[in-house]
Amino acid sequence: MANTPQAKKRIRRNDRRAEINGARVGRIRTFIKKVETALEAGDKSTAATALQQAQPELARGVAKGVLHKNTASRKFARLTKAVAALA
Repeated sequence: MANTPQAKKRIRRNDRRAEINGARVGRIRTFIKKVETALEAGDKSTAATALQQAQPELARGVAKGVLHKNTASRKFARLTKAVAALA
């Protein structure tokens, strides 16, 4: 258990940051899900639009430190490839 004031403050701060970061990851996941849903429906224009909206969210996740750079790059590359493969 935390005894020092600094440790108690760190616990409070970590709880707040975990909530904020969880919301960020959830938001990114939602944007990715929109692309995947459009892909399953076979709608290329909607998928391309959703992909354009998802890309800045992935980049923001990297900038904020909730996603690793390579993870975001891999997700974006796979989604881009899937959108391009639609007829």
